[in-house]
Amino acid sequence: MRRSNLPSELNRFVGRAGERDELARLLEEFRLVTVVGVGGVGKTRLALRTAAEAEAEAEAGKRYADGVWLAELSALRDPALVAHALVEALGLTDHTPRAPRQALIEHLAERRLLLVVDGFEHLVEECAPLVRELLLHSPGLTVLAVGRRPLRVDGEAVFTLAPMGDEDAVALFGERVAGAGSPGDSGDCAAVRELCRRLDGIPLALELAAARMPLLTVEQVLRRLDDRFRLLTGGARGALPRHQTLRTAIGWSHELCTPEERLLWARLSVFAGPFDLDAVEYVCGGPDLPPERVLDVLGGLLAQSLLSREDGPAGPRYRMLDTVAAYGAEWLAALEDTERMRRRHRDWYMGLATWCELEWFGPRQAEVAADMEAALPHLRAAFELCLEQPDEARLARHLAGTLWFYWVGCGRLSEGRHWLDRALALGPEQEGGHEHARLKALWVLGYVAILQGDGTAAVAALHECGERARFAGNAIAEAYATHRMGCLALLSDDLVRAEELFGRALEAYRELGELNSNVLMSQVELALARVFQGDLEGAVALCAEVREICEERGELWTRAYALYVLAYAAWTRGAHGEARELLGECITIDHRFHDLVGLVLAIELLALVTASEGDPAEAAVLQGATLPVWDSVGLRLFGSSMFGGPRELCERQAGELLGAERYAASVREGRGLSLEETVARALAERRDPATGPAGAESSPARSRAVPGTRKPAGSPTGKGGEAAG
Repeated sequence: MRRSNLPSELNRFVGRAGERDELARLLEEFRLVTVVGVGGVGKTRLALRTAAEAEAEAEAGKRYADGVWLAELSALRDPALVAHALVEALGLTDHTPRAPRQALIEHLAERRLLLVVDGFEHLVEECAPLVRELLLHSPGLTVLAVGRRPLRVDGEAVFTLAPMGDEDAVALFGERVAGAGSPGDSGDCAAVRELCRRLDGIPLALELAAARMPLLTVEQVLRRLDDRFRLLTGGARGALPRHQTLRTAIGWSHELCTPEERLLWARLSVFAGPFDLDAVEYVCGGPDLPPERVLDVLGGLLAQSLLSREDGPAGPRYRMLDTVAAYGAEWLAALEDTERMRRRHRDWYMGLATWCELEWFGPRQAEVAADMEAALPHLRAAFELCLEQPDEARLARHLAGTLWFYWVGCGRLSEGRHWLDRALALGPEQEGGHEHARLKALWVLGYVAILQGDGTAAVAALHECGERARFAGNAIAEAYATHRMGCLALLSDDLVRAEELFGRALEAYRELGELNSNVLMSQVELALARVFQGDLEGAVALCAEVREICEERGELWTRAYALYVLAYAAWTRGAHGEARELLGECITIDHRFHDLVGLVLAIELLALVTASEGDPAEAAVLQGATLPVWDSVGLRLFGSSMFGGPRELCERQAGELLGAERYAASVREGRGLSLEETVARALAERRDPATGPAGAESSPARSRAVPGTRKPAGSPTGKGGEAAG
């Protein structure tokens, strides 16, 4: 007796082990499971493989005693024929005057079978009530539906099939290349991975690309992907029409969309990465798509798997696959609306950056950091648009300067330097009414260059900023240039000059009524200049005030640097437990914001605290762990003997106790740690092998002055803070 009409597989099924298990589990639990996903993602192939495995169980008498049956509806155009198609799929012969719907109900009433309904999305209004009725009257029926959108029937479990992961995508591509008779292997592994990534892990796209391998190399395909819809054609003979080319597969979804959904799809193509609802409403809304309609239309695209939702630190975002976006971009170009939409997109993200700069000095600092991280692909697109036209370079300078808090506070120094250099290299010398944008970009460039250890670039940028600010009468920009010149003096170990410049900048900030994270940071930097000169009391007073203001405002980033200075002062007076506690909070904040500069300085100091507590091996491990971080930041310890003092003293103390060989081995161990492992190790509860529990105070006599620092006037030892033996 015939139990199935499933087609045989013509090539090997590759990957998707987790998805197959999950789909099988859902079929055990639910009587209606719908597999949805974007065109070409492999919904049909996965469903048929799962159904074939269920068929094997049926033959063994375990489930679906009456078989596994496939109804393919994609070629059907008349909704009135849906029931007829199901009758035909089940192999029923019925010459009675009964309606096909009634024939189905009677046939299925006492049977136990799995019915696969594929390609129903364009017939959903007819298909959904029919499936519901069949399930109500046929307790032994299970339906596995496959389409671009859910049926929205009570009891339905929706399984959204995502594109393939990297490993599965590479395996599928290699398998299909071999099947296409391509000479040699499938190409360079890195190039293959890049190709799979560029094609979004969509199986149809991978298979179409593999079919090109007898003619092209992987590298050649990569170079031609800008016109992917022309390149990826020529599917297998006999394949469903919607699967023969990538354009047709995506176009099939386009045909199913309403006019509003098509319009939104086209406009969404200007987004360079995941986007949120607020951005879509601003960028894509207009007279022909009112903002209040955007949510419903966006929901329609999501229901058809043309968008996916993802939740992250910045909240829910929506993502459109590159292949889907490329199709929308063609439609947007056909509407001759690309440039207008790109400008609206840029304007939104410039506005977001401006708002986030204001919010940075407040309790939403962590959320702002997450927002900027999520917006980075869009900010890059905004920069590129500004820099395409020299007369709009001023907007790029404005944006690059506005984002100072992100470049410096969130570990993006290299990225910030890239855009600042490009923005300042373009545009007329006379800025007209936009000189302030150049001035801000200049002092931000100086700040970034200082932290990267590029003193030459920093001096040039800050000198130009100061001169132009004085000429233009821009007191704010002049104060920032003075402040950052103080930073350069601090890192150059010119402490007297640094103290003078920080003092002048703070005075100017107060006169101008300026109060923000930068202003507080200048006070912390002044405290550093004083603590390095031995003025512990003055430094602690400055940072205690900063800490208090930060706690009132909910500011975390500057607070972390204030904690670093307080920890330095605590270690100097022998309060190692207090220093460790302060550094733990400092490291937690810096790691949260990805501020590698603050993080590596704190870990360097923690290593010295650890050595002072009597654990030289762990101190050496922490020192080793900072080396790759410095490699990614810039010049190690900024080339400063003052900032390098804790490392030098720790290295000497640990090296003397461990010996050269053991010290080097511990450093190597630390160098092999990832950043996450390093932070976890730094924050771990620890029992000091020499002094007992972590946090125990050691006697002042065990502390040593940091090399390069000036002896404190009133140290606990009475010897300027230097240990006696």
